[in-house]
Amino acid sequence: MNFLQKNSGKIATVIIVLFFSYLGYNLYHAPVEGFNDKFVYLMKEYGYIILFAWSILEGEMGLIMGGLLCHTGDMWLPIAIFVAGLGGFVGDQIYFYIGRYNKTYVHKKFKGQRRKFALAHLLLKRYGWPIIFIQRYMYGMRTVIPISIGLTRYSAKMFAFINILSAWVWAAITIVPVWYFGEEILKVLEVAKEYWYVALPFGLTIGGTILYYFHTATKKTNKLKIEGIL
Repeated sequence: MNFLQKNSGKIATVIIVLFFSYLGYNLYHAPVEGFNDKFVYLMKEYGYIILFAWSILEGEMGLIMGGLLCHTGDMWLPIAIFVAGLGGFVGDQIYFYIGRYNKTYVHKKFKGQRRKFALAHLLLKRYGWPIIFIQRYMYGMRTVIPISIGLTRYSAKMFAFINILSAWVWAAITIVPVWYFGEEILKVLEVAKEYWYVALPFGLTIGGTILYYFHTATKKTNKLKIEGIL
């Protein structure tokens, strides 16, 4: 048991790599032509399993795909939300226990992110359990916060309880709108596919702007927190 606790991060990594290798093999051998058709086939064939694994990695793109498959009838909405939330829960539990039982590894691996860990500790101290609930929406901090909480003496049972509720809310508020507006989203995707040379630069620009904004906001808040201004 002690071995499993101390090597939980490495074991989880190996399992995830093996799983996605298996999916990659099935993607390559899918009985359809073209990458897009192969990917859609794989999502329909292993939809819930892929959604679960994708959610472990905190991927909103997986939730969007799940919402679209719910719209087309290839997934059932309540089960998709349940599975995605469960995956998100498992992902954060892994990060939490990496912090709880692999402190030396964390300090070595995340040496360059000390300021983020300091910010995470300050946020937990000031806001308490709500920070666990909203950390999924804090880009740049979503991995750091559960690991950071694991480094403290925070109750594992309380973290798990808040984490599962947060994960299901996170899944629902992403999947349900995509399911509801599925027809409109599919039309936009068709146009983007046809005019990819316009859609690709546009998407990269929007995505880059969002990432830059969150990076800058996090860095600024980080600095203010650590200097004691907030």
